[in-house]
Amino acid sequence: MSEGYQQVEKAILARRERVNEALPEELPVTRPEHLYEATRYLLDAGGKRLRPTVLLLVAESLLDVEPLSVDYRDFPTLTGGQADVLSAALAIEVIQTFTLIHDDIMDDDDLRRGVPAVHKEYDLSTAILAGDTLYSKAFEFLLETGAADDRSVAANKRLAKTCTRICEGQSLDIEFEQRDAVTPDEYLEMVELKTAVLYGAAASIPATLLGADEETVEALYNHGLDVGRAFQIQDDLLDLTTPSEKLGKQRGSDLVENKQTLVTLHARQQGVDVENLVDTDSVDEVSEAEIDEAVATLREAGSIEYARNRAQELVTSGKENLEVLPDNEARDLLDGIANYLVEREY
Repeated sequence: MSEGYQQVEKAILARRERVNEALPEELPVTRPEHLYEATRYLLDAGGKRLRPTVLLLVAESLLDVEPLSVDYRDFPTLTGGQADVLSAALAIEVIQTFTLIHDDIMDDDDLRRGVPAVHKEYDLSTAILAGDTLYSKAFEFLLETGAADDRSVAANKRLAKTCTRICEGQSLDIEFEQRDAVTPDEYLEMVELKTAVLYGAAASIPATLLGADEETVEALYNHGLDVGRAFQIQDDLLDLTTPSEKLGKQRGSDLVENKQTLVTLHARQQGVDVENLVDTDSVDEVSEAEIDEAVATLREAGSIEYARNRAQELVTSGKENLEVLPDNEARDLLDGIANYLVEREY
């Protein structure tokens, strides 16, 4: 493992600890306990906290401060005054968790982060309510940053639009499962909506709250879009190549469920019979041997390499947008996280 990679993981871990410490305070288990236990369940199960890490590092880079040297709860703005950027980071993380809960419901997935999905651990109705509670709490958190009113409104507008786009992306993802012909451009549009826009929000919202100019805000948003799309492509690759116990869910589930990915779209263009790569439509019934054979076919078609190369191109594009930030350690860490998103193994 390279020194730069270790520094990135250390930076993620340090900010994950800050987020994890704040969660019980901001999202306590109160009456009705059953609801709030379900609301906290997936948050307490783990997660890298990549998106809040990006948010906090953008804030540190914008203000050109040494990483971890300033209280996130009382963070200086570019125009004087302070803002609670940790509350903004929590808002991003609970929105991410809300999407995971509802995604697992729609896909009827059994596992998430190595534990039973919320609707399996509790029940369907409780899981829906837990997701809805997290969605609502995110806007409460983002309204509690203490930023100037106009900046607070703009940040909440960004998050609201982001949530709408996530739903649009999820709808396209479902639609694509029923279609034989989906183009790579359509796939990348779906990924941008379903996954990348939340990275865009994570990178741009701190700039809005801290008073950066519009050019900076939009460049950071575009950074998030590019690295977010790369993240999803890597997620699709990991679904095929990472062991189930490390992945936290059944390996090859996307393939079994006929989800359209850049890998399968490319393979289909090479003449691979993607629909019949595995001989079951049940994640519970697929064998590791079947997945191994399917992955070998996709690798031989050049589809694994194609997807990896496309993810790397997006990361390279995304990192160019970081040039709007001061040249400092926090920006270097953001650059490293962009690389990490396509180099991670789970």
